[in-house]
Order: sequence, then C-alpha cells, then structure tokens
Amino acid sequence: MPLPLSIVLPAYNEEANIEATVRDVLAWFAEQGIDGEIIVTNDGSKDGTAAVLARLKQEIPMLRVVTHEVNRGYGSAVRSGLDQATKEWIAYMDSDGQFKASDFSKLLPYLGEYQIVTGRRRKRADPFLRKINAKGFAFLNLLLLGIWVRDINCAMKIFHRSIWSKVRPEFSTGALINAEIFYRARRSGIRWKQVFVEHYPRRFGAQTGANLTVILRMFRDMWRLRMAEK
Repeated sequence: MPLPLSIVLPAYNEEANIEATVRDVLAWFAEQGIDGEIIVTNDGSKDGTAAVLARLKQEIPMLRVVTHEVNRGYGSAVRSGLDQATKEWIAYMDSDGQFKASDFSKLLPYLGEYQIVTGRRRKRADPFLRKINAKGFAFLNLLLLGIWVRDINCAMKIFHRSIWSKVRPEFSTGALINAEIFYRARRSGIRWKQVFVEHYPRRFGAQTGANLTVILRMFRDMWRLRMAEK
C-alpha cells in the first residue's frame, strides 16, 4: 500500500528555489510510489514566490498553498502547513534546496517503531556564524528546557498525524519550533529516532537564521514556553 504522506515546505522569499524544491518532492513521490500531497506555506513573501506557486498549482494537482499575508516566522509557517495536512504521515523540509526529498527514504524504515523520525545533518553546509549560533541554541535548550537533541533544528522531520495535537507548538513562531516539538514529545512520552541525512549549500537567496530579529524572537518564544510550563 502506498505511504500516505504530506510534506510541508515553509517559504519566505524563495522565488529562486521553490519550484526546484517542489519538483524534487514530486519526483521522489513518483519514484517511491507515495500517496502524497505537497503543502507550501508562503509566509508573507515579498518577491515572486506567490506567482511561481500560482503557476505550479495549475500543473500539479497535489500542490496546495497556504498563504500568510504578512511574515509570521518560520515556526508559524511550518505549523500552518501541518495544520492543513490530510495524510496519515506528515513531514516538513526547508524549501531552499539545502535538503533533498530523497533523503526521506532514509527515515521511512523507522516509522513502524517510532512516531517521530528526524534527520541529523551529517555535515552542515552552513556559514561559520550559523554553526556557532546552533551550538549556543543547543546549550540554551538544555539549560532552559532540559532537552538535548543533536542537530535539533535539522529541517527534515516526519511523524504520525495522530500525535500532532500532542506535539503542536503553541509558542514558537520562529526558530524555536523544533525545540518545542521535542519538548512536548518528551512530556508526552513519545519516542523519536535520528537518522543521518545530507545537507547542501544554499545556491540562491539569503539565510535568515542568524538574523537578529530571528534570534530575539527565539529568545522570546523560549521564555514564554518556559514560563507557561512552570
């Protein structure tokens, strides 16, 4: 029986990348015989992302688009897309070309034993500053939330839709979304598995992970989560 799978692609100003990413997922679906749907959350993009998606929708019936009129942040984009997912298994992946959909094939064998399977980048293709930020973020997760997951922000995750209500982030609008998912999974006794995946350099557009606004939003969301759970 084909695996029923929804893949969410959060996108902010990804005009140069989004078509290649959608087609990458589409090709992997066809290769693996996946009963799939692709959900792109256009998170208030100011470039031509919306026009590219409108054109692709005319060609690809399984493509759905969720639109934020203003930018709400990476976490909000992922959450909005997953809220709209209809398949038994739901997943998300960055839309900037730094992951390949075919690496989901490395995660699928563990779905029978684990309700969450997440990628772990074998070698990060990120600038030095972003790698340093990641180490600091991991320390804060351990200090403030008591969770330790290597490469917690690897943007390639898949889980059973039945647990979405248990792990669905309430506070994370930005970069904290992965930490909050794992935080809630641990509190619910949900087990997860990490699997090595490949990571590729971004070819077009600019990364926002080291942006000061993104970092400050993460601190705010982490503090709100910690205070709410006391």
